Amino acid sequence: MRVAVRVQQSRPLRVLYFTRSAAFEHSVVRRQGGRLSHSERVLTEMGRRGGFEVECTKDGRVFEGNLDGYDVIAFYTSGNLMAPARDGSPPMSARGKQRLLEAIAAGKGFVGFHSAADTFHSKGKPDENQAEVDPYIAMLGGESLVHGPEQEAALFMVNRKFPGVSELGMAEGISFTDHWYTFKNYARDLYVVVVQETRYLRGEAYRRPDFPCTWARRHGQGRVFYTSLGHREDVWTDPFFQAIVAGGLAWAGGRAEAEVRPNIEEVTPHAWRLKAD
Repeated sequence: MRVAVRVQQSRPLRVLYFTRSAAFEHSVVRRQGGRLSHSERVLTEMGRRGGFEVECTKDGRVFEGNLDGYDVIAFYTSGNLMAPARDGSPPMSARGKQRLLEAIAAGKGFVGFHSAADTFHSKGKPDENQAEVDPYIAMLGGESLVHGPEQEAALFMVNRKFPGVSELGMAEGISFTDHWYTFKNYARDLYVVVVQETRYLRGEAYRRPDFPCTWARRHGQGRVFYTSLGHREDVWTDPFFQAIVAGGLAWAGGRAEAEVRPNIEEVTPHAWRLKAD
């Protein structure tokens, strides 16, 4: 089954897909033999079908240049992107990080996949929420904490009318197999799109209340969308994942509309509890 969310526009939506890994490098972003990685190839093909253009890079120096040509900046990254990476890719500079955040606040779209939440961690104890979070995490709206084993999980769709999700005509819940992050340092203004249900998940990491795993928020004039999905290669070819990615890109790029009134305290009121009582 293929699902194409076609972006309606006078010119193609332009997406910069940044996949530098300064910590663990996931197989879906690993390049071999000079070829684009699995996720880069999939996203580029989605663009050809859906009417948006994708430029792929691992070069952190891109944020020193002119970002005006991109409508959306997408991250599948890990670690401190200003630190060296095993693949030798050039790091992002402190100025580049600041320019990225300023561009989003000024109206650029941002989409984060999976370990984008495992990037630029906040200072402080890793198993606690912080009063002051890293500026990148503040923009993203949440920070990865830990994960358990890969397994099937139940996801609850809060809004089946959100761009992309509506294309599948699915029920309120869906089961999926992936590597599931848990999170801390949630922003209070999140619009939760998908809830991670924890009741039947295996592992001590998930002994906590249900929490957001896919969300949207406004950052200044910019639109930010994040999904924890995307660890496994088969996830990238799944129609549900592709639909929610296409919808998230379209919304972040201002080519699709959705009400993103903060609802985190309504649908996941205990999301900030990192352990069960």
